[in-house]
Amino acid sequence: MIIKKLSLYNFKNHSEKKFEFSPQINCFVGNNGVGKTNILDALHYLSVGKSFLGNTDFNNIKKEEDFFTIDAEIQNEESEDIIRITQPKEAKKVIKKNDKSYDRLADHIGYLPSVMISPYDSNLISDSGESRRKFLDAMISQTDSEYLFDLIQYQKTIQQRNALLKYFAKNRTWDKDSLEIYDDPITRFGTKIFNKRKEFVEQLNPIVQNFYQIISGGKETVSVIYESHLLEDSFENLLKESLERDRMLTYTSKGIHKDDLLFEMDHILIKKIGSQGQQKSFLISLKLAQMSLVKELTKKTPILLLDDIFDKLDDTRVAQLIELVNRESFGQIFITDTHRERTEIVVKKINEESIIFEV
Repeated sequence: MIIKKLSLYNFKNHSEKKFEFSPQINCFVGNNGVGKTNILDALHYLSVGKSFLGNTDFNNIKKEEDFFTIDAEIQNEESEDIIRITQPKEAKKVIKKNDKSYDRLADHIGYLPSVMISPYDSNLISDSGESRRKFLDAMISQTDSEYLFDLIQYQKTIQQRNALLKYFAKNRTWDKDSLEIYDDPITRFGTKIFNKRKEFVEQLNPIVQNFYQIISGGKETVSVIYESHLLEDSFENLLKESLERDRMLTYTSKGIHKDDLLFEMDHILIKKIGSQGQQKSFLISLKLAQMSLVKELTKKTPILLLDDIFDKLDDTRVAQLIELVNRESFGQIFITDTHRERTEIVVKKINEESIIFEV
C-alpha cells in the first residue's frame, strides 16, 4: 500500500497543504510548532479514522473554520483508491472510499494498516493498563475485523451490566436473575477476545525481543507479558465469584476489560529500571514488532510513521535502527525531525528513494 498524494484542508494548523510522496521515504523537517506531527496525524487518520494524539475530531478543525478534510490517493496492488475523511463542525464524521461512504468505521480498519512511533509512546510505559489495552486492541483490530466487532459488543454489555449494578445500589434493590442475563454475552465475547489477545502477544513477544537485541546490541533482555484474570479461571467462575464484590463496588470488577501488558527488562518492569534510551529502544522494538506481525498476518505492508524518534537515541542505536530499516523492507516511511542535516545524514544511510519536505 502506497500513499501517492495527500491534501489537507483546515486540518489543525494547516489551512491547505498538498504533497506528492515518494513510495519509499518521506521526511518533514522544520522547527517545533510548525505542524510536522499534524501531517503524520493526518496519515494516521487515513489508517484508523482518528487521531493518534487522542484529540476529538472536532478539536482537529482549524480554529474559526467549519470543517476539515483529508484527501489521499492510495495505490494498492490492484488499483488506485481515493480516501476522503471529512469532519464538519455540526455533523458526523464521514469516511469515503472512492466516493462511497462506509457504514461503520470498523469496515475501514485494516484497509491501510499503519504503525506510529512517537514521543507520546512513553505513555505506554508510564500510564495505567487502559492505554496498553487500547494499544493491544488497536494492533489486533488492524489484523482481524471480527475482533473489533467482539470488542465493541463486549464493551456495550459491560456498560449495561454496570448501569444495572448502579441502579440496584441507588434504588436499594437487587435482582440477581436480571443481572445474570449479561453473563452469557460477556463470557462469549470476552473469552474470544482473551484467546486472541493471548495468541497475539505470544507471537509478538519474540519479535520484540529480537528487534531489541539488534537495537541495543544485546545488552539487556526484554519481554512483553500478557496479564489477565482469565489466565487464572474461566469467565463463568470469575463472574460468579465476584458477584457480591461487584454489587458493593457497583461495577464489573473482573474480566478482560482489566487486562494489562507487562513490559519487563531483565524480569523487572522497565519503567522501574530502564533509562530513557532503554525505554525508547524498547518502544521502537515494540512498534517494529507490531509492524512485522501486522504485515505477516494481513499480507499488507503497513506505512511506518516516525515522529521525532532520533531524539534521545545515541548514535549507535540510530545506526542499528537504520540497519533494521534497510534489512526489513518496511515499505513506505514518513519521518519528522527538527534538524535537516541530521535527517539528510540518516536518509543517505538508508538505501531508498527519498523526498525531504520543508514545513
